[in-house]
Amino acid sequence: MNEAHALTQGTVWAPGRVNLIGDHTDYTGGFVLPIAIDLGTTITWHSTNTSSQFRSDVDDVIVDLDVVPPPSHWGKYVHAVALLLQQQHVDPQIFGTISSTLPIGSGLSSSASLEIAVALSLGATARSRDGIIALAKLCQQAEHAATGVPCGIMDQLIVLAGQSKHALLIDCSSLDMTPVCIPDNLKIVVQFIAHRTLARSAYSDRVAQCTLAQEIIGPLRSAKIADLVALDDPVIQKRALHVITENVRVNEFCSALASGDFAQAGSIMTDSHNSLRDNFDVSTAQMDAAVHAAHAIPGVYGARMTGGGFGGCIVAIADVDAPINGWTVQASDGARLIK
Repeated sequence: MNEAHALTQGTVWAPGRVNLIGDHTDYTGGFVLPIAIDLGTTITWHSTNTSSQFRSDVDDVIVDLDVVPPPSHWGKYVHAVALLLQQQHVDPQIFGTISSTLPIGSGLSSSASLEIAVALSLGATARSRDGIIALAKLCQQAEHAATGVPCGIMDQLIVLAGQSKHALLIDCSSLDMTPVCIPDNLKIVVQFIAHRTLARSAYSDRVAQCTLAQEIIGPLRSAKIADLVALDDPVIQKRALHVITENVRVNEFCSALASGDFAQAGSIMTDSHNSLRDNFDVSTAQMDAAVHAAHAIPGVYGARMTGGGFGGCIVAIADVDAPINGWTVQASDGARLIK
């Protein structure tokens, strides 16, 4: 990942992601099943003789990497990635123009997409499994520094390692990634419901609650429902119940997809949403109503909120002819140099 920045100009692209199932399991080393999607971040850059700068099409503001941006600005992600790369002696002088087809604050991982795109434009590489993991960890660290939100590694990994026509079953403990085919007769539809900002949500509280549960009953990825009796606090017990059962649901969902049992896969998605609503308390009335409405549409097998919660998007799986509104997203390859 410390190669010299040999090119004088180029374009990189990094996708966003939709998580089909497995939310709030990654930071406890559990299982997730995201796809990289065909919406993402593009950075076109060229070498300069000045300090590195980035401009976004969104607001036409130029961020100079020698100047710390305001904490509420998109430049905080750029600055955090660049600072970590500088520590690894990756520090070219470039001017980059950023554009994105990802709606900001939608829960489709626009921040991880931006972080990965910035890292690649600055000369970072990820050409092997170890390289992908190293760069994903660096950008996860940048997210922590930029926002203070202790997110897991799912977003950065899928942005880098996504595969066309496949979801990735990620074991967030071993970081093994197993492709799971998305059948051609199934479509994935995303509906944007409401803006959300994890830094201003109770996301960090949920991480702390899961950490407390693990201090008492051990890793949640290997815990059983019977272990919950050791948790005296009913709130901590509910948080742990969600994570334990969600890990099971991820693997059951993969099996249902592989066998073509879309109705069963949809039912598992419904169970996931209900647990996120009732046990993890990260859904909202708007999200619940949207999921309920999606279920009523002929040809929709299942729907659930996706991402960290407190707003964002829902995701549905449906027959290709189902009359459901939203973005029909395709499973995409991961981030890459375009030219």
